[in-house]
Amino acid sequence: MTRHLLKDDDLSPAEQAEVLDLAVRMKQDRWGAKPLAGPQTVAVIFDKSSTRTRVSFAVGIADLGGSPLIISTANSQLGGKETPSDTARVLERMVSAIVWRTYAQAGLDEMAAGTTVPVINALSDDFHPCQLLADLLTIREHKGRLPGLTVAFVGDGADNMAHSYLLACTTAGMHVRIGFPEQYPPHADVVADAERIAAGTGGSVTLTHDPTEAVRGADVVVTDTWVSMGREDEKEARVAALATYKVSEALMAEAAPDAVFLHCLPADRGYEVAPEVIDGPQSVIWDEAENRLHAQKALLAWLLERA
Repeated sequence: MTRHLLKDDDLSPAEQAEVLDLAVRMKQDRWGAKPLAGPQTVAVIFDKSSTRTRVSFAVGIADLGGSPLIISTANSQLGGKETPSDTARVLERMVSAIVWRTYAQAGLDEMAAGTTVPVINALSDDFHPCQLLADLLTIREHKGRLPGLTVAFVGDGADNMAHSYLLACTTAGMHVRIGFPEQYPPHADVVADAERIAAGTGGSVTLTHDPTEAVRGADVVVTDTWVSMGREDEKEARVAALATYKVSEALMAEAAPDAVFLHCLPADRGYEVAPEVIDGPQSVIWDEAENRLHAQKALLAWLLERA
């Protein structure tokens, strides 16, 4: 049965650990593994603009001995005349895997159901599992472990990063706190899934409208942009609702003294995070950005072994 990564809990706790262990080895020996030798081609499809996702997948596929085929939906039939499932059935005859950065999660689900090659969610409106693998790799590098650590996400609770933090971090046995305004709660089904996972891994889920309560004593503090692509017309309302959730120096000081700060980027300095925090000594955002490369290479190799 073909394996996909459409959302974070598509990996069991043991499988997530396997991918992260492989990412560590691949980072240490960047060009040692060539599962895409041939070169085999991987289709990397973009509905949205991208820097880190585009570069990390293109470079990573090349590192693995393959050839990245970058496709813009603006210049293809996908989303226009052709359904995701039909596109997948065409691509599977020519490529070894499909990576898609899109809007609706339903499109990814349809694509994966209709193909025999691995499909990877490179970002959707609901989840960002590739980013979370990179974030977990970064946390493990700086903290030495994942189980038992406390991670606090503050900002839009309905954000794809908040959802992925709930699922991926409980899978890793971490304690996840989400601090959010009442206008932007995380989806109830995602919270229920995270609580179920946490019950089996020793993690936990805490939801609060108090950003200080969320951050107090945390080992990791995370935020994301308040205005995602496609929601620019909501900027004024979002800034008003989220103003007290900015990761300022004062809020960061509520975390553990050795806490690290993460942000998936791009960042709006002065909005969701103060420049003094994101550019400060506790910020590990550049390690986090680099680790997209290593985590995604490991994920691709792991999925291809099971294709």
